Amino acid sequence: MTDTIINLDTVNPIDFFGVNNGKLDLLKKKFPLLKILGRGTQVKLSGSPEQIANAREKIELVIQYLERNGHLTDNYFEQILGGDDQEVIDNFVERNPNDVLVFGPNGKTVRARTQNQKKMVSASDTNDIVFAIGPAGTGKTYTAVALAVRALKNKSVKKIILTRPAVEAGESLGFLPGDLKEKIDPYLRPLYDALDDMIPADKLGYYMSTRTIEIAPLAYMRGRTLDNAYIILDEAQNATDLQLKMFLTRIGANAKAIITGDMTQVDLPKSQRSGLIKANRILKNIKGIAHIELDEEDVVRHRLVKSIIKAYDREKEREEREGETDAPTRNYRPRD
Repeated sequence: MTDTIINLDTVNPIDFFGVNNGKLDLLKKKFPLLKILGRGTQVKLSGSPEQIANAREKIELVIQYLERNGHLTDNYFEQILGGDDQEVIDNFVERNPNDVLVFGPNGKTVRARTQNQKKMVSASDTNDIVFAIGPAGTGKTYTAVALAVRALKNKSVKKIILTRPAVEAGESLGFLPGDLKEKIDPYLRPLYDALDDMIPADKLGYYMSTRTIEIAPLAYMRGRTLDNAYIILDEAQNATDLQLKMFLTRIGANAKAIITGDMTQVDLPKSQRSGLIKANRILKNIKGIAHIELDEEDVVRHRLVKSIIKAYDREKEREEREGETDAPTRNYRPRD
């Protein structure tokens, strides 16, 4: 039996231990073979040298994160403790300042946090069109918006255009209150939310008023040529074949585009097929077009989202094996 003490002098112990020692309890669950005590500004570990070394490494990562950010959610705390390879560790500990995509309001840093998000960044640097396909919560839209904001701040483009198909998903647009803009805005809210994280409110308002940043339904893209722009088509699984072809042929000189979507969240009528499926297939192996696949390992929302996605996937597989047809299988994942 070996004892070691880790000092928390450089961070607020409350941030480390959590309210009512919630984070300390998570640490104990992660290392059940160790005796772990938290007192004042110290953590005492008792157990085998191997277990202590492993726990010490994770604790030091938590301390580094707190030193840099000043706050750590229970979700991130668990992800750091569960990171058993360098890839996961690098998502939380700043190894290279150049990894930051955008510095948002109040010093917030926005960076790619998973391996496939990093692939999106790399692909966007070397290709003019990127398809990013994966389930909800994997950061497709957020990373795409960060790339667009970075391009605008670096003056490599003159404007950002964010668009989504305005597909009715359980509610008819005609019955929603307000004018057309007020009816459409709820469909575009996730794009506004991402921008709020990356651009101060007054500057974002200016960009919107001058149409430097434009958010509009996909139908509004028809007939336009989009030059010197960073263009994002979100929820592309709800675009028809003709709509997606129309969008892709809008791209003009010095423009980049990212198309994001989730093949399991198609809200089109049963008589219509998603254009994203066809586009992803026929545009393979074209130079300048990249295809990135994200999965549940890229989920960066609440720690339970990954488990929820896996549970629904297992249920879908069971229903397909047993031939059940009374429940739809394509809308299982939570909305982005």
